[in-house]
Amino acid sequence: MKFSRRGFFKYTAAALGGSALGACGVMQMRSTQNRYYQGPVSDHFDGVRFFNPGGAEPKGLADLWKWRTGEKPTPWPESIPLAQVVKPSARVADLKVTMVGHATMLVQTRGMNILTDPFWSDRASPVQFGGPKRVIKPGIAFQDLPPIDLILLSHCHYDHMDIDTLSRLKATHDPLVITPLGNDTIIAKTGLHCRVLDWGQSVRIGEMDIHCTPCHHWGARGVSDRSMALWAGFMMETPQDRLLFIGDTGFDQGRPYHHLAKNFGKIRLAMLPIGAYDPRWFMADQHQNPAEAVTGFQILDAQYAIGHHWGTIQLTNEGRNDPKLDLATALAAAQIESTRFWAMEPADTWSIPA
Repeated sequence: MKFSRRGFFKYTAAALGGSALGACGVMQMRSTQNRYYQGPVSDHFDGVRFFNPGGAEPKGLADLWKWRTGEKPTPWPESIPLAQVVKPSARVADLKVTMVGHATMLVQTRGMNILTDPFWSDRASPVQFGGPKRVIKPGIAFQDLPPIDLILLSHCHYDHMDIDTLSRLKATHDPLVITPLGNDTIIAKTGLHCRVLDWGQSVRIGEMDIHCTPCHHWGARGVSDRSMALWAGFMMETPQDRLLFIGDTGFDQGRPYHHLAKNFGKIRLAMLPIGAYDPRWFMADQHQNPAEAVTGFQILDAQYAIGHHWGTIQLTNEGRNDPKLDLATALAAAQIESTRFWAMEPADTWSIPA
């Protein structure tokens, strides 16, 4: 496929939901002011932009051009039927997770209903006429959601921060949003109430402490706001359990996992991304692959894990089912029972063993 330079920018912005250009530093304007957040300099904020301490910077224009004009992505099917229709219970006493799709899961625990990175739109894009398109319907129809108490919003890329979905959730459920620094400014138009956290900060919601944890990624909504809003994972801690949700991360020598294993007790469930990893030369710094997710699972010494961030929208070159197949291979190589780490499909539901 041939691209003009203008066509390249137009195609990439649409195909990757507008985030790839900012993520890779393409055409970024060296603004001296952050439009989303103002705060003191820290070990991961230089006064204008956030960064991964000791980590790799997003790649630049030459590498982006090489990727988008290089090896063609594996074709995905146009559509995949849902295997089942799920209508969740209103409340769950222990712990149940239902996969909606991509990084969106309904976590029901101790009577609380939590959504991770909610995304019900047809496309992960600033426009609905272009960009990555959903190939399978959400595992829960929006109208079948139980009362939603809380949203964990990990970062501002379009496949994780879907403004249309957030506005619908405000109108129908009015949940609280917990999100890292700067993201509250972006979603302010929805009217949702936010509790904003920096890495290492926590907030208590009922009996649950929610800790904002570092991961290796970035944030952007366009071509000039790269890393102006922070990215993070979340540890949910109750007197009985610890549950981890990471929306997106590179493996980064295991650093997103080592500090969690050190600072928290036994983790019952880790929800880890396993998709959008090919080609490795371009994606490895920011998106872990299934084998790295398995290594992270081992570092955490978690009891169970869910693989998400795959099979709903095509962002990168791997085939639709490659993450699930690669996860099975990695689990077998590590001699880990496949029943402990499940790459869940939309509408799959799992009551996590105690």
